[in-house]
Amino acid sequence: MQRVIGIDLGTSNSCVAVMQDGVPTVIANRDGYKTTPSVVALTERKRRLVGHRAKRQAITNAEHTAHAVKRLIGRTWDSEEAAVVRNTAPYTIVEGPHGDIRVTLQGDKYSIPELSAMILAEMKAVADTFLGEPVTKAVVTVPAYFNDNQRQATKDAGAIAGLDVIRIVNEPTAAALAYGFGKGADTTIAVYDLGGGTFDVSLLDIGAGGVFNVIATAGDAFLGGVDFDARIVDWLVEGFAAEHALDLRKDRLALQRISDAAERAKMELSSASEAEVNLPFIASTPQGDPLHLRRRLTREEFDRLTRDLVDRTVSLMQKVLDVAELSREDIDEVLMVGGMTRVGGVERAVKQFFGREPGKGVHPDEVVALGASILGASLVDKVHDLGELLLLDVTPQTLGVMTHGGKFEGVIAQNTTVPAVSKKMFTTSRDDQTSVKFIVMQGESEIADDNEPLGHFELNGLRRGPAKSVAVEVTFAIDADGIVSVSAKDVERGVEQSISVTASSGLTEDEMAGMIEAGRRYALERSANEGLESKKQEVDSLLFQMDRIFIANMSTLDPATMEAARSSGARALDAADRQDVAALTEHCTTLAAAVEKLKLSPKR
Repeated sequence: MQRVIGIDLGTSNSCVAVMQDGVPTVIANRDGYKTTPSVVALTERKRRLVGHRAKRQAITNAEHTAHAVKRLIGRTWDSEEAAVVRNTAPYTIVEGPHGDIRVTLQGDKYSIPELSAMILAEMKAVADTFLGEPVTKAVVTVPAYFNDNQRQATKDAGAIAGLDVIRIVNEPTAAALAYGFGKGADTTIAVYDLGGGTFDVSLLDIGAGGVFNVIATAGDAFLGGVDFDARIVDWLVEGFAAEHALDLRKDRLALQRISDAAERAKMELSSASEAEVNLPFIASTPQGDPLHLRRRLTREEFDRLTRDLVDRTVSLMQKVLDVAELSREDIDEVLMVGGMTRVGGVERAVKQFFGREPGKGVHPDEVVALGASILGASLVDKVHDLGELLLLDVTPQTLGVMTHGGKFEGVIAQNTTVPAVSKKMFTTSRDDQTSVKFIVMQGESEIADDNEPLGHFELNGLRRGPAKSVAVEVTFAIDADGIVSVSAKDVERGVEQSISVTASSGLTEDEMAGMIEAGRRYALERSANEGLESKKQEVDSLLFQMDRIFIANMSTLDPATMEAARSSGARALDAADRQDVAALTEHCTTLAAAVEKLKLSPKR
């Protein structure tokens, strides 16, 4: 039997699950955690770090640590979203050769699918270790409101990571699968999914016969925990500027420390009424005197700072009900999915909107991956009786083409059950027109430029004639992954001339082939050096502890002890780069002792 893993490729964290004897199971990573930070970094020696190892060194290596890249996947360089990230990210973002987005780490440029592939490859490695054999097939989840380009880019990332992505499934739908699996009850549910970078709300009917029917979905693929963190960062930076007339945004290291503290404060406020942000030695005066950042953030102030973000999710909840022609009373259960649903203001808003307590029957961080693993097993597992499982998802946005005058004409309507095929007739717009250019778009605005372009193609060889005298039939098809293809034919002549257009991740076939080969080589090297990787991880953890001690106590630590710790770290890194397991083992012991001595270092 082929094993299929389910991967929740998240903005902040990712998770992998698999069916074990008919039971969906989340797999813990090598650190023992069931979720892995979606963070990729390159060290000065260009060693790749992924997950906790990458996040641990983000403060001291901010410029070469990429996080939240899911917000950029499938987007173009000139998009508004790319501009927002360019202005806030500590790492460098540049324009790619095809109008796409690339991230520069240690002088090398990486595409967004390539960075996402590094995270997927880490999830694959976690599953390989757990199962004791390589896995090649996966179901990967995406936000319901992802467009066609974003879905294709996610599939490309899977291919680069050495995975055959047999299905792309929407995150709220995957959560509903995990919730309803094996329950055998008829119910209508709302899934409120607020993660690190995206928001979705979906309504589903779950039938006793194992039918999961998505009624409607709405969302915002650029709204999530990152935006909540940014409000705290702004509050801290502006408060510091008002007090000291100094803009901390110009200092990448300081900004990364503040971002890290903002995230911790947000998490703390989920259970506490206030959180203290204390960042000593965050900057210096022109005279060289140290400046510290210390502020106390209350839950009330945090709610005030982020109220408009929560309100945006509420308006989308109302929108999805209106589209589905349902009332709040028609909803039997509300599922809260995504780490951001732990925020008190979010939970209160959902409770107030639906007039009831949201359900607590699913784990917000794990349920999406669990649902993906259930779907994966249902597609290939003929050994275990998983019962009947029929998934009927929908397309989140209207699909259509740009017409004469810059208008948008829909062909497949929003919330149409997929897979689906729809046809529409168009005519020439001017006399003696022999070709028609079709610009394929996705969105809800009647003005074409306000929607997302997916691709274009041209139909040539039309008969000459007066305007509106030549008919062209356009056919849109959308598959179960939500990926679109479009064709057109000359109806009058009876000769079908069809050209398909599919979405692009911004990568050429040659680039894809090169990235897939590079990913394969990296996986082989990693597998052959598992013992070395374990020791490298130990070094990374010790260096992280050392950096934390330096940052918190740099003005009081004994200089000789600091220098000894730095030297031990340098020797351990050198052994890691030389791939010398014996030397690395020895230096790990020395480094551990140096860090312990650092903790007890006498004050100056």
